[in-house]
Amino acid sequence: MRMMKKTLMGVGVLVVAGGYLLSQYWFHLPGIISNLVSPIAAHQTVVWEQGPAEPQSAGGMGEQPPNVLLIVVDDLGFNDITFYGGGVGKGSVPTPQIDSIAAQGIHFSRGYTGNASCAPSRAALLTGRYPTRVGFEFTPASPQFMKMISGDSFKEENAENYPDPGSLGLPGSELTLPEVLKEKGYHSLAIGKWHLGYNDGLTPNDQGFDEFLGLLGGGGLYLEQDDPEVVNSKQTFDPIDRFLWPNLPYAVRFNRGERFKPDSHMTDYLSREAIKAIEANRNRPFFMYLSYNAPHTPLQSEKRDYDALSHIEDHTERTYAGMIRGLDRGIGQVLAALEKNGLSDNTMVIFTSDNGGADYLGLPDVNKPYRGWKMTLFEGGIRTPYFIRWPEKIAAGSQYKSPVAHIDIFSTVLAAAGLEAPADRVIDGRDILATALDPKQPPLDRPLFWRSGGYKVVQQDGWKLQLLEHNGKTWLFNLNEDPTEQNNLSTSHPEKLSQLREVLYSLDGQMVEPLWPSLADAPRAIDYTIDKLPDTDYETVIWEN
Repeated sequence: MRMMKKTLMGVGVLVVAGGYLLSQYWFHLPGIISNLVSPIAAHQTVVWEQGPAEPQSAGGMGEQPPNVLLIVVDDLGFNDITFYGGGVGKGSVPTPQIDSIAAQGIHFSRGYTGNASCAPSRAALLTGRYPTRVGFEFTPASPQFMKMISGDSFKEENAENYPDPGSLGLPGSELTLPEVLKEKGYHSLAIGKWHLGYNDGLTPNDQGFDEFLGLLGGGGLYLEQDDPEVVNSKQTFDPIDRFLWPNLPYAVRFNRGERFKPDSHMTDYLSREAIKAIEANRNRPFFMYLSYNAPHTPLQSEKRDYDALSHIEDHTERTYAGMIRGLDRGIGQVLAALEKNGLSDNTMVIFTSDNGGADYLGLPDVNKPYRGWKMTLFEGGIRTPYFIRWPEKIAAGSQYKSPVAHIDIFSTVLAAAGLEAPADRVIDGRDILATALDPKQPPLDRPLFWRSGGYKVVQQDGWKLQLLEHNGKTWLFNLNEDPTEQNNLSTSHPEKLSQLREVLYSLDGQMVEPLWPSLADAPRAIDYTIDKLPDTDYETVIWEN
């Protein structure tokens, strides 16, 4: 009897302890379950499909169309590169390779993303359509994750019948760049972050890409946390960061295969595989979507990069700077591979970021001089470096000052390949090179539109209206005179406010309902990182996702 009592007491202690641990660490469960359902195998060598032994023109006739290398980085702040005079560590971490794309081609000084968060921007990039025209309004996320990070703003009513997150993605009915480029014989490769759906029918191989290597979800670890070659920086004040560390895998997939471990820091690994893919396809036209997950959190720098930046005192900033340093080096290696294989002159290289830098880094200068962050539609959330290099067609040192956006990449690439944009659907983007490279062409005259639930924005002729339907708040800025959005003119310019409101709702009426509901109406500070919110009142937007 005494032994039984001890046993029952032991079981009780375990139950209580287990309940406590579950209450404190339940957010570790998604990663544990994922690893049980889909174990991560040891490193595997990727063998890219080999193109022809000799150069071939598309369709066997005429001049070979340009190769296209679309480089998209993740959550890059406008001030993270040195081309515009900024840079991490007060400009002490140069980005010569990224800068070279602009210096050797054209830079669009008013380049805009498709959205202020990851996935909708990627939908815009690959379809040439506003993500809200497609119904891809919100970044897919599980209700459990959204509840953890959004607190009181979580929408319980929308979570009850929320779809399987794996089923949320770019509809197969949409035409993507690689699908249209097939008409010209392009071989298309996606390397890196996908984030447009991971169930059958939604993966890169289902959306026109011939080969895929990377991460189907929104991110991953760059190295194992205890690897001696990595330096980690954990933002304990950030609920997103606390969720990412135990749940993101250090793993990739090749085509439809199972997950396996890379053999180096993720940024380095993706760069080296991109080089191998370029070599395999050097004799046929290819479209490569090189989608780095850097410098998105979790922050993990290669130790060699961290060690090289001892002058940066703040650990988080130094880790982040190390990631930027490694990213720039990797991009330089990919550009060198184009040169080595004789492809530089006839390859269109496009560089951009999916959105601006995030407030949850705790680094105040990433989007300097612009206000706002990722998850706001202020310039800091949607203004991005936007460069195109194509030596055969674009003179070095070119610049275009009119607004362009992610939606324009689709039409611009198709025009370069000698293809018409699809006529069976609205394509919102334009061939921006046709305008930017012809001095006789007038500036692009069209509004640009963004929407995240009741947070709606339009920009036209240098004027920008931001509108929150949740509380009636409006911001009106003349970006021609006030590019950093300091002076709200909504009360002093009622006629302009009315005019832009009409344009906004005209475009809004053309969009479709979201394919899945938002799970939160989260307030985001415009001018402060989340670890430095003041005790006094401050301006916020309401970001729906």
